[in-house]
Amino acid sequence: MKVIAFNGSPRKAGNTALLLNTALAELETAGIETEIYHLAGKPIQGCIACYKCFKSKDSRCAVRKDIVNECVAKMVEADGILLGSPTYFADVSAGMKALIERCGMVSRANGDLYKRKVGAGVVAVRRAGAYHVLSSLNAFFLIGQMIVPGSSYWNIAVGREPGEVANDAEGMKTMRDLGRNMAWLLKKLHA
Repeated sequence: MKVIAFNGSPRKAGNTALLLNTALAELETAGIETEIYHLAGKPIQGCIACYKCFKSKDSRCAVRKDIVNECVAKMVEADGILLGSPTYFADVSAGMKALIERCGMVSRANGDLYKRKVGAGVVAVRRAGAYHVLSSLNAFFLIGQMIVPGSSYWNIAVGREPGEVANDAEGMKTMRDLGRNMAWLLKKLHA
């Protein structure tokens, strides 16, 4: 089994990465292969609504000048998907929004490519707006017919400067619990 995590932060080593890596560590402890993919510094644009993916049905986006088709392939090969985003103006980062739009559209155009995979979102926040970000991430999973595990609280941790989320004891526990719950669910689904 494998879980791919996408870090939607422009900081490769910021709070979002720390949260994703905390959940991934629990998955690795359970014997599940993991990978983290950083969107930072890589070109990605939003969906242009050309609908060519519905015509070609080749599990690819017609816009091929960025990373989206690589990301779609990673999602298809994985058993679980983690999406992580900082909170920017009470929503996901622009890169994460583009990833959701494009990977989601290709999936829907090809019979829901991620159907019955396990998916969860994690959110780093300075103060407010995180629940809306988590809702945006969960909408990607739910419309794609994915299975979303819960945790001991919402998958949110508080911190502004890189590394500050480590001081949020409840947030860090939530990420560890999420990783354990995701591992348990994956093992049940693949038993």
